[in-house]
Amino acid sequence: QVQLVESGGGLVQAGDSLRLSCAASARTFSSYAMGWFRQAPGKEREVVATISRTGIITDYAASVKGRFTISRDNAENTVYLQMNSLKPEDTAVYYCAATRSYGATHSSRYEYEYWGQGTQVTVSS
Repeated sequence: QVQLVESGGGLVQAGDSLRLSCAASARTFSSYAMGWFRQAPGKEREVVATISRTGIITDYAASVKGRFTISRDNAENTVYLQMNSLKPEDTAVYYCAATRSYGATHSSRYEYEYWGQGTQVTVSS
């Protein structure tokens, strides 16, 4: 069982930056590939960024590429999402997720076994 706790969300203006953190309880955190997802009101949960177990391989949704950066610190059992140049359309609840599925990164939410409770990000125009 893995417990994930997100933090760092808030209300910002367009163009600002935020860094989300996700702390994991797993003793073998490095055995999990991780992902950040988001869900806006009335929309389905979508992938934002994913990262491999070692942190070497990352992948991003087209809408955030070049603005967001996912990283992880396996010694601290934490994954991060640095969000720059935020836009109103980035407003959503952001979730981190963990998976032991085979493969480097995973873009489908159905591949993830563990989820955090989410943190709200609101970007005003």
